Amino acid sequence: MQALLGIDLGTTGVKAALFAAEDGRVLADAFVDYPLFHPHPGWAEQNPADWWRATLSAIRACLAAGSQQGVSPADVLGLGLSGQMHGVVLLDERQEVLRPCIIWADQRSDEQCRWITERVGARQLIEYVSNPALTGFSAPKLLWIRDNEPEIFARARTMLLPKDYIRFLLTGVMAMEISDAAGTCLLDVKHGSWSQEVLQAIDLHPALLPPVVPADAPSGTITPQVAALTGLREGTPVAGGGADNACGAVGNGVVTEGLALVSVGTSGIVLAYAGTPQVDTSGPVPRVHTFNHAVPGAWYLMGVTQGAGLSLRWLRDNIGLPERALERWTGVDAYETLEQEAASVSAGSDGLIFLPYLQGERTPHLDAYARGGWIGLTASHDRRHLVRSVMEGVAFSLKDCFAIIREQGLRLEQMRATGGGAKSPLWRQIIADVLGVELVVTNASEGPAFGAALLAGVAGGVYRTVQAACDQTVRVVERTLPQPETASAYAGAYETYRALYPALKPIISRPL
Repeated sequence: MQALLGIDLGTTGVKAALFAAEDGRVLADAFVDYPLFHPHPGWAEQNPADWWRATLSAIRACLAAGSQQGVSPADVLGLGLSGQMHGVVLLDERQEVLRPCIIWADQRSDEQCRWITERVGARQLIEYVSNPALTGFSAPKLLWIRDNEPEIFARARTMLLPKDYIRFLLTGVMAMEISDAAGTCLLDVKHGSWSQEVLQAIDLHPALLPPVVPADAPSGTITPQVAALTGLREGTPVAGGGADNACGAVGNGVVTEGLALVSVGTSGIVLAYAGTPQVDTSGPVPRVHTFNHAVPGAWYLMGVTQGAGLSLRWLRDNIGLPERALERWTGVDAYETLEQEAASVSAGSDGLIFLPYLQGERTPHLDAYARGGWIGLTASHDRRHLVRSVMEGVAFSLKDCFAIIREQGLRLEQMRATGGGAKSPLWRQIIADVLGVELVVTNASEGPAFGAALLAGVAGGVYRTVQAACDQTVRVVERTLPQPETASAYAGAYETYRALYPALKPIISRPL
């Protein structure tokens, strides 16, 4: 059997999954979690050593499960990596990690964003890297370290992104893959190379940045040491891989014009394929990101809401859910209980609106200090309304992204849903109703890990192109149509939602 291994380094843990190269069937998978630390409000860090331990454990567990299906390490033709974007991993001259990784969700670098914008020039920055300086991106985080931890920065010799650090440990090769590099605010997205103009303007030495490599080409092989630790065959090719969203798009077949992805993970995204590097020029700052796709010579436009699944998880963990404690004993999933409760409430949550700004916001507000909350709460509301309003608030935020992308002239003929939240039939229906389009689910249950595996297949010569890999393996398995009867309820609720941020900004958008 020909198999491909995909590894997805997420925010809550790492997923390793084996797929049949012939048709994309999942042969085995394993998930190992790791902690996320919030040392101060708005900060978010993880230890790269935790990622590495979890990755080794996940690979071993996945191969062990695969052996029960008749898959041996020799059958694994390639390995691909997907990972959370924007994190900063600094290595010293001995290639050892200098400090915990400041990950994508961290919001501490607002001052550095303003400095970059002033130093480079707002218009010039968009011209050079196609995106504004945002707290979620890598460059402001790197400058925060330079400004606040100069002794650590002085020892830094290389910056890597999370999944590229794991690839370095797997192969010994230092590189940064293009779709991930696009999120650093240091890459010339139009041409796929480091922006010398930006590096010079902010006084960053180019030697800190490794070479940029393609997503679908070999970028190293499994070392003897890793083979001994994991059971993988020494010399197994490792592809460049891709950023989590780019790999999620590949895994769901969003590799041609007219297709878009709706992802409801910890954060939420709307991502649309673009054949050219289009940039939102409706205002002084683009409201959506323009990044390189994992498909060679292609790009994507992406709107992001910071707190999608994060908002529902926060509610589950903090609003007194007794079934959360009983979950260990009964085996009943707490999210299923929440979904059942939310389903008993009518569209619009009886006037209750939730703002999902628990980690600031990107699209369309670009506001690191935005804060969430419920508006319209009355004594007649109960926990069911809280749950449904969270689902609807996230859907409204996704509609903000959807509307802006459509304004750029891109055709959005079909939306493909992925992420943990998209496993909920109710949440899919809410999103379809709010967006007013059909949502489909593909067989890519493992999303980014599947996309990473397909990229490994292209790198290993199993497939001719990324599009050919998707044609052979990606299939639509479920469809959710918008319900006309909810259109008026959601239209009114969405207009209220849109009015709330500007009205409340003086109160909810300020440093803690």
